[in-house]
Amino acid sequence: MSNYATNKKVHFDYELLDTFEAGLVLLGTEVKAVRAGRAKLDGGHVVVRGGQALVVGISIPAFQIPNAPKSYDPERPRILLLKQKELATLERETETVGLTAIPLALYNSGRNIKLKIAIARGKKKADKRESLKARDSKREIERTLKSQY
Repeated sequence: MSNYATNKKVHFDYELLDTFEAGLVLLGTEVKAVRAGRAKLDGGHVVVRGGQALVVGISIPAFQIPNAPKSYDPERPRILLLKQKELATLERETETVGLTAIPLALYNSGRNIKLKIAIARGKKKADKRESLKARDSKREIERTLKSQY
């Protein structure tokens, strides 16, 4: 299993509550571009419309731009393949509770390309400061322990 793209700022900006694994409906040029590591998950989120989950805001450029169709849009909404229970949970959490569904990582599972998504709650500025302090203190403890041995 190899990681093609990760959303690095997610753990800093959000508190992750639940994760799902979903398949993606991609074109052939998008599959090749993802495997080449050109996908960007920054700023993406998941919306549920008409009984389908769509990932919006991620960018997957065409593998060979001159050979791509003229109407190709690298930031088009892509359909997520989820089970009915997962789709219902995702819709309930994002609509009623007011949480956000965000993409975490793009990776392969066998031959298939999967997207790991999470239901998350946005952190406030004070929470972000606390996580920075905790990270810095943990780093300092590890440095002192390493220097002792």
